[in-house]
Amino acid sequence: MALSSLVFLGFLLFSQCNAYFPVNGSAAFTYRRRPRVAGHDYRDALSKSILFFEGQRSGKLPPNKRISWRGDSGLSDGSAMHVDLVGGYYDAGDNVKFGFPMAFTTTMLSWSVIEFGGLMKGELQNAKQAIKWATDYLLKATVFPDTIFVQVGDAARDHACWERPEDMDTPRAVFKIDKNTPGTEVAAETAAALAAASLVFRKSDRGYSNLLVRRAIRVFQFADKYRGSYSNRLKAYVCPYYCDYSGYQDELLWGAAWLHKATRNPIFLRYIQENGNTLGASETDNTFGWDNKHVGARILLSKAFLVQNLQTLRDYKSHADNYICSVLPGTPFSNAHYTPGGLLYKMSDGNLQYVTSTSFLLVTYGKYLSSSHKVVNCGGNIITPRKLKAFAKKQVDYILGDNPMKMSYMVGYGSRYPLRIHHRGSSLPSVKAHPLKLKCADGFSIMKSLTPNPNILVGAVIGGPDKNDRFPDRRSDYFHSEPATYINAPLVGTLAYLAHAFGQL
Repeated sequence: MALSSLVFLGFLLFSQCNAYFPVNGSAAFTYRRRPRVAGHDYRDALSKSILFFEGQRSGKLPPNKRISWRGDSGLSDGSAMHVDLVGGYYDAGDNVKFGFPMAFTTTMLSWSVIEFGGLMKGELQNAKQAIKWATDYLLKATVFPDTIFVQVGDAARDHACWERPEDMDTPRAVFKIDKNTPGTEVAAETAAALAAASLVFRKSDRGYSNLLVRRAIRVFQFADKYRGSYSNRLKAYVCPYYCDYSGYQDELLWGAAWLHKATRNPIFLRYIQENGNTLGASETDNTFGWDNKHVGARILLSKAFLVQNLQTLRDYKSHADNYICSVLPGTPFSNAHYTPGGLLYKMSDGNLQYVTSTSFLLVTYGKYLSSSHKVVNCGGNIITPRKLKAFAKKQVDYILGDNPMKMSYMVGYGSRYPLRIHHRGSSLPSVKAHPLKLKCADGFSIMKSLTPNPNILVGAVIGGPDKNDRFPDRRSDYFHSEPATYINAPLVGTLAYLAHAFGQL
């Protein structure tokens, strides 16, 4: 069912009588801190996981920047299409701004704050600033109706260079989706990001929050009305980097779920009820990441039943339970794979993105179950909220150093961490240290060397070890050595929970 043009009017009317929805969810959940001895400084890891985003910023950096070796970059972005696209984030170790993973990063950072922002104390403002750096850009990218600018930079040309973002001289080509070149997955994810972020700012900046949710509604209408994958028309530019492999149905369900949460407009609830099965609500996939959002939508919608007692969404508790039973080891229905050291292992390329996203879902679902005094029954194997949280902690502890390599996979955390991450700005001398321009090919000798990176990208979580828990720490090994914003984003919420649970916040 396509959404009618009355959605926006409905939102305005409904929001006038809609009660304020808590930004961090603390009103609906009581955290019971049990002081215990922690093997890790989760508060320090939380601070660093948020700081990482400042190292990924594009655009004009503020005077109070906390990563001194980064400078301004991409100041003419968008000029190729006479639009202002300055700002946003570089997704990983290159200098391209990919809209699809950036939007997912924004959604997950926002969800982290919505669920656990009330525990972050001094880091809450830093987390909100990280979100706003993204949403300010997404507002620019969606400024024209039925159009979204989804990428800045020619990835093939960019990857042919190894240069600092401050020195970029590769084409800053701009790619867009519109009525004639649809991109439902990117549009719906962007709508989810704007809607989720609107909840983050609802109490502190109501005007900005309203702007975000109004734009989210408009963008979702565009996503739903003009259906098609951006990987079709833009394949030469977005593939193989961020092709859509799972289809766009998951993003439509995910986007509708966030708009339902942000607006409490019954139109979005009806959309979910009427289209949920068609959009894959009951599918058995158990991978959650920038490409596939089905699992995240199931967990998010389960809260409406578990915590808010919305009976029409009770099936999402079953859908969420099925996911839990498929991913936890030792249950009759588990089909997940683990390394000998106990790390969840999904794929060789950037595996830790799935570890951080899964860990976040487990602590979040554990929170919902605790609030409703429910458990998960996996064929007679009872999974309590405490078990979910303990499993998530084990995965995070592995990332922070409890692994066969005795290495933290978060740069700058602990005494031993990766020194040669696949990241242009980190691996090359900074503009302060080397003011002269480094041309396109100048950096490849450094990229291929064994010299440690001169600039520490504090807080960056990289792709991680292989299926046998091995990690060679080679800069050229981007499968295992490259950081990404969407690896860190869900980890922020999990670390906030763990820091509080162990009395560090």
